[in-house]
Amino acid sequence: MIHAHITTWVLALVLFFVALGLHRSGKARGLKVVHMILRLFYLLIIGTGIWILSSLHSISMLYIIKSLIGIVVIASIEMILVRLAKGKSTTMFWLLFVISLILVLYLGFMKLPLTFLS
Repeated sequence: MIHAHITTWVLALVLFFVALGLHRSGKARGLKVVHMILRLFYLLIIGTGIWILSSLHSISMLYIIKSLIGIVVIASIEMILVRLAKGKSTTMFWLLFVISLILVLYLGFMKLPLTFLS
């Protein structure tokens, strides 16, 4: 299940940057399609994350913190795309995205014992 979880969030990040490219090139229809697919991936990320958490024998507090930070990553991606479409400032959400993504990757790959190698 770890592989499915990692695959979904990697694909979600790729879709996020594709959506940014579509926005910059002014392709609103393509952006809407990619954004809707990205929202499906949010659900897949959350679903696989819950599945992983439920399969653990003992859940440490760091796993809960990582899960919450992961939700912040998803929320910041969504807010960046929505605010870009509305023409509003996204600086704060970009900062939140970068910091939370670094934190969740650090916790997932360096700090917690359950990685894609298991």
